[in-house]
Amino acid sequence: MKTLFDSAGSRTLSLLMALALMLLITLLPRGLTTHDGSAISHGLLTLIMWGMSAGFVHGIGFIPQNRVLRVLLGPLVAWLGMGTALVFYVQYFLK
Repeated sequence: MKTLFDSAGSRTLSLLMALALMLLITLLPRGLTTHDGSAISHGLLTLIMWGMSAGFVHGIGFIPQNRVLRVLLGPLVAWLGMGTALVFYVQYFLK
């Protein structure tokens, strides 16, 4: 049963978002800071990295057999984690 999240467009979006986030974190890690310039918490960084990893997993088309892993590495978790990073980078660039 195919869903909207199994479409080529959503997989391409996940992969492109994960690649863009990977480049941003590698080239401009300062974007992941709070408003006063200190580093974000490790828990929040874990969520962002998890989202990026899930974006790669969903983007290449891998579907885990385990239901729990299917949810944890699915597109909703990926987009939530990568969206969190987007909020920090938007705030950083608007300073």
